[in-house]
Amino acid sequence: MKNKIIYILTVFFFSGFTFTSCTDYLERDSDSVLSEEDAFKNFNNFQGFVEVMYNVIPDIAKHNWVSSFNWGDDEVITTGNGEGLMGYAIDGGNYRSYIKKGDCFLDREWYVDQKPAGSSGARFDKALWGGGWYAIRQANIGLEALQKGLLKDATQEERNFIEGQLYFFRAWFYFQLTTYWGGLPYIESVLAPDAEFNLPRESYQENAEKMAADFQRAAELLPIDWDNTTAGNRTKGNNALRPNKIWALSYLGKCLLYAGSPLMQNGGENDNRSYNADYCKRAADALGKVLTMVEGGQTQYALVSFDKYSTLFYTKEQNWLMPGGTEAIMRSPTYGADSYWRQMNSYQLSYICDGDGIILCPAANYVNYFGMANGLPLNDFNSGFSKTQPWKDRDPRFYNNFIYDGVKMIKAPSAERKRYQYANLYDGGNASKEPNKTSRTGYFNYKFIPLGANKDDSDYGYGKATHLHLSWLRLAEVYLLYAEAAAQGYGSPTGKSTTFTKNAIEAVNVIRERAGVSGVADSYTGDLEKFMGEVRRERAVELAYEGHRFNDLRRWKLLTVYPYNIKTMQKFDRDPIADWDEKTQKDNNFDPDADPKERKVVNFREEIVTQRNLSSKHYWLPFKTDDVTMYPEFNQNPGW
Repeated sequence: MKNKIIYILTVFFFSGFTFTSCTDYLERDSDSVLSEEDAFKNFNNFQGFVEVMYNVIPDIAKHNWVSSFNWGDDEVITTGNGEGLMGYAIDGGNYRSYIKKGDCFLDREWYVDQKPAGSSGARFDKALWGGGWYAIRQANIGLEALQKGLLKDATQEERNFIEGQLYFFRAWFYFQLTTYWGGLPYIESVLAPDAEFNLPRESYQENAEKMAADFQRAAELLPIDWDNTTAGNRTKGNNALRPNKIWALSYLGKCLLYAGSPLMQNGGENDNRSYNADYCKRAADALGKVLTMVEGGQTQYALVSFDKYSTLFYTKEQNWLMPGGTEAIMRSPTYGADSYWRQMNSYQLSYICDGDGIILCPAANYVNYFGMANGLPLNDFNSGFSKTQPWKDRDPRFYNNFIYDGVKMIKAPSAERKRYQYANLYDGGNASKEPNKTSRTGYFNYKFIPLGANKDDSDYGYGKATHLHLSWLRLAEVYLLYAEAAAQGYGSPTGKSTTFTKNAIEAVNVIRERAGVSGVADSYTGDLEKFMGEVRRERAVELAYEGHRFNDLRRWKLLTVYPYNIKTMQKFDRDPIADWDEKTQKDNNFDPDADPKERKVVNFREEIVTQRNLSSKHYWLPFKTDDVTMYPEFNQNPGW
């Protein structure tokens, strides 16, 4: 963006789209790029115009070689090479680092700055700031073309689908932009290049009302499933990445819940963390409609079973199948499926993979949110958690997500790496001595990689067609958004919308039941704030490392508050008189037949690795100086 914020491009732009399913829609007349009438004259041509907007959606997990996108209290980055990542800058309060930062999906890198937003197929070109404004302008151009009656050769269904996509994308890109930067000018028409700019920034809630209207209109126009329509039949089986009624209603609910959240309701400069009940009720109504349709079997969406949990995030040896299954609601196109450098080598011990000294480690304080299988948090007196057996009887998602001391990391180790076959994360173990090559916290994150993602087992990478992809929204989050909205909207854990039969407690328990965890205990259901603690904890656990935590802490106004502003490591010694074999302990190994969940430790303690000294200004990102000096009404965020 060089001159004016809403003029990313002033000409029509068509590019080859990354969906193989869209080739039919992209078969346009040769001169359609030059003629407005031809560009919009029929469904195929118009759909080709619409699909350019798909092509600028960032793929946050694979934006760069190593992508940093978990900026809450959830992740610790190794020192050395890792200090160049955005997460490290966030810890230091240096939010301006997002500008043209390679690992950050918010802004484009320098070497694509001269290209139109989204013009490249490269994932490095998919950034929210430039791409978002470009897509918003595309949506307005398309809506104006419909108003002019330029779409002449189309059925009513096809007209509805075109219009519905345009409204959805305008709202969705605004939702993403406002999530990070706050209220903006909400552009609903195509402004002339010579127009005088004096559009002021609106409040977040003013923007939210307009987003909500767009999402609602999209929901009215779009089908539940494109496959079951005449227009969608030509690409049947390949329509999963197209906006539909479920996408629109889900984001309508999320948009309204954000509008009613403490930051958007009260601002960031006080301690008021109350919600706006009206916004929350409206959010619960929209989300309840989605869940009623889902549970009534009226949609293509359903929670996957827990034994297929990993398929939500990666697939392997399935011909590059995109992860997500029946649970993924909104996914972006993928701009390179393999995750060899992005996750396979940045989440585990450098000695066993091809890493470059960057490891994204789970913060121990965040791991603590993964409570017990009985549903209780670790700090509950009745939970059964023991510092002498800290990995026993935990939430099953703990074992799915993390490598902890004693867990096998290599199935068939070479002689060179035999000593790393099992995680030696105890104080002084061979996997805890060099902070720039191993975990700084006592844990590794295996949520997105399989056991075997190492040089000896070679059970990953291009040869195994390993495909990592994170959904922007999945069904589990819709349940949790509904629970939060219903509880806050109706002032009680038993609150529920008239659009859905389940109350807030029951919605949370749906997600826990899938994971094999007991429901929210009675001791947390009689008080709204206690219940909200469990809702926040459930979001932390179920949506761990999927890019949500930073935005959650911000909208809850907890980002600057202890203990959410610290990141910790856990230290301990192996119990020498328990079940650790003395000889193998000396060799940095141990009895492979022993269950690591049952092992005993001594001197279990927690130490702060990072404490973030953030202030109220850090609840919003700063704008670039060039942007806030364009015209007086476009002002900078407070404190920047």
